[in-house]
Amino acid sequence: MTNLLFTLYPWVKSLHIMAVISWMAGLFYLPRLFVYHVEKAQAVEGAQDIFFEMEEKLLRVIMRPAMIVAWVCGLIMVFTPGIVGWDWSWPWVKGAAVIGMTWFHHWLMARRKDFLEGRNTLSGRQFRMMNEVPTVLMVAIVLAVVLKF
Repeated sequence: MTNLLFTLYPWVKSLHIMAVISWMAGLFYLPRLFVYHVEKAQAVEGAQDIFFEMEEKLLRVIMRPAMIVAWVCGLIMVFTPGIVGWDWSWPWVKGAAVIGMTWFHHWLMARRKDFLEGRNTLSGRQFRMMNEVPTVLMVAIVLAVVLKF
């Protein structure tokens, strides 16, 4: 099994990077859609339904599959012997930030449900501020992985 993990490692790592890029794109874009949903949807006939469809497809077609692939590939790499040294801080920092990113993903799903049920209470400004969360987490992840502190 170890030989198989070593053989697959470059492929798994490549797939992991592609999935993370896709997931991050969604994590950056969905809060921005929410900003426009709050600020512009009422002004244009039918815009609300267009926002609902865009948000749903972004979550279902791009973000959810990308998150799952990123997690699966990440776990495969973690279980590849010699890749992660648990006596260092970086895997713990990355792990905590990835859990934070996953929490943010689920928070966004809950906000979408609020929109669908007409219960959204957040303003465009609040969604703009929340749009910084994935950036902060991404910085922590990249620095942890590259610098391996």
